Amino acid sequence: MLLRRPPLLFVVFLLLSTSSATEDSDLGSDCTNKWIYIRQLPTHFNLDLLANCSEYPLFDNFCPYLPNHGLGQKTHNKSRSWFRTDPFMLELIFHRRMLEYPCLANDPQQANAIYVPYYGGIDSLKFLFGPEVNSSFEHGLDLFHFLAHVDSPYIWGKNFGHDHFLVMARPAWDFSQPLSNDPPIFGTSFLELPEFYNVTALTFEARAYPWQERAIPYPTSFHPPNLGFLESWITRVRRSRRSSLMLFAGGGGISANPNVRRSIRLECDNGTSVNGTGYTKLCEFVDCSNGICEHDPIRFMKPMLQSSFCLQPPGDTPTRRSTFDGIVAGCIPVFFEDLTAKKQYGWHLPEEKYKEFSVFIPKEEVVFKGLKILDVLMRIPRSEVRKMREKVLEMLPRVIYRKHGSSLGLKSKKDAFDIAIEGTLQRIRERLEEVKAQ
Repeated sequence: MLLRRPPLLFVVFLLLSTSSATEDSDLGSDCTNKWIYIRQLPTHFNLDLLANCSEYPLFDNFCPYLPNHGLGQKTHNKSRSWFRTDPFMLELIFHRRMLEYPCLANDPQQANAIYVPYYGGIDSLKFLFGPEVNSSFEHGLDLFHFLAHVDSPYIWGKNFGHDHFLVMARPAWDFSQPLSNDPPIFGTSFLELPEFYNVTALTFEARAYPWQERAIPYPTSFHPPNLGFLESWITRVRRSRRSSLMLFAGGGGISANPNVRRSIRLECDNGTSVNGTGYTKLCEFVDCSNGICEHDPIRFMKPMLQSSFCLQPPGDTPTRRSTFDGIVAGCIPVFFEDLTAKKQYGWHLPEEKYKEFSVFIPKEEVVFKGLKILDVLMRIPRSEVRKMREKVLEMLPRVIYRKHGSSLGLKSKKDAFDIAIEGTLQRIRERLEEVKAQ
């Protein structure tokens, strides 16, 4: 059924969003150099887009993923922490959390950064899957016109966008189509527009070369509302019996052409010997083809809890939501190329710590030189595996998005949102210093 207007939930959300300042920090923290101003956009840039949630059948009907300010429906009625979260709803999740940010500024002139609550990923659907597919080079031009020429142009003109940031809940590649492509291929040209070169864009996956992009974690389905739920989950993860050596949750690998997913599936099919390993199964395969796992965390979370290592091969793009699902389950990630995570999530998963909580196996060694993943993982001593899992558990709070309205105790632990904001503020501060020095 087509929703023709935002449901009451989002009307309330809109009323909340008109209040942009919080005078006191919930944590009692100093707001020096942390002030953020939220630009007030017309609703056709955010909330009105939700009314079209069933209009893109080639993509999905995303109406079921809107409840709880983008966290989605609960996995079951009594659930407090687990939701059927769609990662493309991060723009809603981030917007709702920004309303709770303790250092919101009333005056944009006093702000250290400007947040633009634009649902760019959702707005891109009309260019990717809708009637405006041949106009994808126009994506973002109306937003720029509003920011720079209609609504208080001095806010933009002060630093020409260097102090602005937004969240776009898709890989940066989806917004990087060259303006010269005619006819257009898949994607829009938002990040190729010179008008937005100065803006910091938080995406699921950043390209290696442009300045303006920064990757932040995909949302998982775990959004604890208080510290007790987080600690209880970590205790469960730590005590979970790991009966499988390694697990791959995903699709692909059925092509006859050599690729790392095909090699993984062949190993899983043939890795049956378990004598003397301490495991009842060497490889667990969870078939997530055709998106059947995306909104059903029970399908993959239990096997992840029972596995020591979770394989994270690249797919259509290098990064995967499964990386963060695995960390939530205490499953040690195994990467096959640096762009999968090491060169992406430096704020949340510091590059210098990768050897402490993950394993790296070059995909070329697996695909073309016959290196067996099982052999590499079997050589890691059990004592080292335990140390790595403890490091994974240290990383866990950093990659989840806690539930909005969470308790004060949980706010004492920085989550993915907190770390993204810290990184963005520092990035903008450094950039403004560079511009000033020029």
